[in-house]
Amino acid sequence: MRRILLFVLPILIIVSVAFTIFGIFQVRFEEEKLIDDLKRKAKSVAESMDLSVKHLLITADLKNANYLVEKFEARERLQGCVIYNKKGQILAITKKFTDWKNKEKPYLKEVLNNKEPRGELEKFKEYTVYSYILPILDDERKILGLVEVIHDTSYVFTRLAELWRRISITLISLVILILFTSIFLNRQIFVLPVQRLTEWFRHFQKGEIDDRHPIKEKGELGKLASEVEQVALSLRVVRRTISDEALIRLQKEELWTEEKLRNLIHAKLGENALFVVSNREPYMHVLDETTGMTKCISPASGVVTAIHPILCACGGTWIAHGSGNADKKFVNSKDKLGIPPEDNRYILKRVWLTKEEEEGYYYGFANEGLWPLCHNTHTRPIFRESDWQMYKKVNQKFASSILEELPARNPFIFIQDYHFTLLAKMIKEKRPDATIALFWHIPWPNPEAFSICPYQEEILSGMLGSDLIGFHVQNHCNNFLDTANRLLESRVDTEKFSVMRFSKETYIRAFPISVDGHIRSRSFNVEPIREIQRLKKEYELEGKIVGVGVDRIDYTKGIVERILAIDRFLEKYPHYKKNFVFIQLGAPSRTHIKRYHDLMGEIDEIIEKKNWKYLEGGWKPIIYLERHFSADEIEPYYMIADFCIVSSLHDGMNLVAKEYVAAKKDLSGSLILSQFTGAARELTDAIQINPYSIEDFSEAIRLAIEMPMEEKRKRMENMRKVITENNVYRWAANIITELAALKKM
Repeated sequence: MRRILLFVLPILIIVSVAFTIFGIFQVRFEEEKLIDDLKRKAKSVAESMDLSVKHLLITADLKNANYLVEKFEARERLQGCVIYNKKGQILAITKKFTDWKNKEKPYLKEVLNNKEPRGELEKFKEYTVYSYILPILDDERKILGLVEVIHDTSYVFTRLAELWRRISITLISLVILILFTSIFLNRQIFVLPVQRLTEWFRHFQKGEIDDRHPIKEKGELGKLASEVEQVALSLRVVRRTISDEALIRLQKEELWTEEKLRNLIHAKLGENALFVVSNREPYMHVLDETTGMTKCISPASGVVTAIHPILCACGGTWIAHGSGNADKKFVNSKDKLGIPPEDNRYILKRVWLTKEEEEGYYYGFANEGLWPLCHNTHTRPIFRESDWQMYKKVNQKFASSILEELPARNPFIFIQDYHFTLLAKMIKEKRPDATIALFWHIPWPNPEAFSICPYQEEILSGMLGSDLIGFHVQNHCNNFLDTANRLLESRVDTEKFSVMRFSKETYIRAFPISVDGHIRSRSFNVEPIREIQRLKKEYELEGKIVGVGVDRIDYTKGIVERILAIDRFLEKYPHYKKNFVFIQLGAPSRTHIKRYHDLMGEIDEIIEKKNWKYLEGGWKPIIYLERHFSADEIEPYYMIADFCIVSSLHDGMNLVAKEYVAAKKDLSGSLILSQFTGAARELTDAIQINPYSIEDFSEAIRLAIEMPMEEKRKRMENMRKVITENNVYRWAANIITELAALKKM
């Protein structure tokens, strides 16, 4: 409609202006015509009275004079008649026009002196009349008196108003006719062909171009569609060739790399599109209120760390909540943009949530309900009916957004985490041909713990809409099978590790997640080295033992226990004072939730207390940096650290442990790792701890510092070998292979 208005509006303005100008001239012409007609009539009437009035003035017959002026009372549009003597005094006047005698009439003297008739419009009371005065002369052209004829002019203005009304109606009718004609022509000539072409492109994008959806357009639009069809045919041929070549290359390579994963996806998925769904987006645009500048940042998230390199390798579409305060400024009309910003590898589609939706679905049900339910950290889960309803609403909103993007045949959808337990079932109801994997990034509790959830059946039923459900470790798979077996009407196959519900089979598998193998193969570059030198100078780290902790501020990460263990370590081994510094990087998270808000205050308080306890000169044992750090910013801290502490009280995997190992290219450093993380199953050469045992924890810190360098190198080499072989590309490859196998069954 806006485009039509932009086209039609100038025409309407020109027509309206032209018509208005024409109307003004027409009205003026009509007005002059009517006034001239009025003047002629007034003159004619006055002249017809000349002889009669002359006789009356000569004979001074006032009776007949009054009779004469009253005769004009009944004439059409004639207001009245007045007879004056030669001094301008009224001798006779029409009765209904008696008030005329009170009017100031300076023009009488002028007529008496000039002896010339005069006709003018005069203002009388609240209206206008036309006055025509004729001087009455004797045979010697001496003035005898005057006769004045007064006409009503209201009919003139009534006629003019009626003319304006007709002109306005004609103009409005013309404007409406032009507008509707333009809309009709625009629809026939432009809109309908473009709609048909757009519909064809939509089917083309989804792979539905066949006999049901031929190109119907002719002319230039038809040529465009035809050219696109030819390009599509070429792309299909190229993709098939690439797929065959990829299968050959896949068999040659040993270690999993970005290139090998790309070959696998081409070989296994072919033309099938890959869609990833998560709550957290890989890049968010944030407006800095202090500087007024917009920054594009990658948020702290294990999901982002794992999934981003996969889509960079193979392309696809990532659908996520647009949570940045400037996100809407950087998307196109379909809420999409290319990612990464500097080197577009895949598409990010942002889904917008209201504050109420985010509060109920994310902060409420997901993080006050499911998160503590799945983590054994003695935090009571909170389930509210309003949060559950909002959680369902948001899952449906994401389902609708995904369904808009799916191609016609065999899409692959990879759903991330506990935010979308209902999503797989919602998608399957509309697209049963879709192959769906759900990966659960956090622990899965035992059946007794999960039975606390009042919506357990709906959650399990929604998850089992997936074809494949992945967990980090086998124990979580076992817990899920036990949960489905005990809390849901289903059949569990312990040999196939699957759950059958209503003739729908879902496979349960363990896929230990990892980090990007390219980080490990990258050589030292100038920027991290400069940053290391800056950090050493800023925090006076030269010659000191440096430890590091990198966490999202969460009660599951064991940050308080970590500080208590450092305190106990310094109490037991005071000779490390002034020679020891621990740097804790903490990214604020979920601050709207009271438990997290209280935790931030608790951490601030305990760090301040312990630093004050050991404060000596300018030295303090703990440096706490509370803000979001990008991966590039974190790497120098890993490289500078002699040991890293991962003390989670309960964790699905914890990629910080693997990131630290990946960063230690010189094989230095020690990893202190909680036995309650998924990473502890793989990184058996780490110094494993029970974070609840502060005494043993403090001893682990001493061991990490005092361990012989040769043993450190051996342990680090073994751990680096594990994550080199089992990197994020292998993790993704295992899931893709499993999905492709399911599709063939």
